[in-house]
Amino acid sequence: MEGNQAVLKGKIVITGILTVKTGLHIGVGSDYAPIGAVDSPFVRDPLTHAPIIPGSSLKGKLRILLAKNRAKGYILNSLEQDDAVIARLFGMAGKDKVRPARLQFYDLFVTEESQELFTSLDTDTYMGEIKFENTINRLSGAANPRQIERVPAGMKFRLKLVYNIELEQKKQENQQNDGITDIKQDLQALEEGLDLLEYDYLGGHGSRGYGRVEFSDLTYSYKFLGETASIESDLDECFTSLRFKKSK
Repeated sequence: MEGNQAVLKGKIVITGILTVKTGLHIGVGSDYAPIGAVDSPFVRDPLTHAPIIPGSSLKGKLRILLAKNRAKGYILNSLEQDDAVIARLFGMAGKDKVRPARLQFYDLFVTEESQELFTSLDTDTYMGEIKFENTINRLSGAANPRQIERVPAGMKFRLKLVYNIELEQKKQENQQNDGITDIKQDLQALEEGLDLLEYDYLGGHGSRGYGRVEFSDLTYSYKFLGETASIESDLDECFTSLRFKKSK
């Protein structure tokens, strides 16, 4: 589809549940920390003060995992050299190449069930736990204890992604790829990224066991623009053999 005009035909809405399997830490910068405060708090919803997972954190992690998995050597490509699928999904903002992302990430908020469960528990902080850690200076032997706030294991978040359905305006009547093939490749790559993340980690301190997550109840639905429902069967075919189920 490189160089051809793509037309927006609708949206694919993907929803699901992200379950935290081990304590998760996505930190928030703090210029001011009162005495007794946690050294490294996690990011919270400013309205409810419940933990959230920023969509930017999930997007960045999926992109780097896919880039590593598809790299042809030990050195990662620059963003401008990412393969076509990664560029379509996540966008590109290089000097010579600018491309908007087809895949849009929403912030992940705690489910109602988890909100009710964890607010009723006696946790270290509101809906959070404190992990005490320590580093030792190898030269002086001095200890550097610190507190890290984590989202507890078992907490569930609502996942929402929106993918732009873009079909190519054919330049030639015999042109085979009208965009459906690209969509299928994009959805396969999205599943690949989610699978990779389940064997990696989200957030910080993953080498110490933090941030293991699991995805479940992945469903998809369509929001068409105008009279384009005729392509629904073609789109359904793109999901064949993938872990996403059509929403009823």
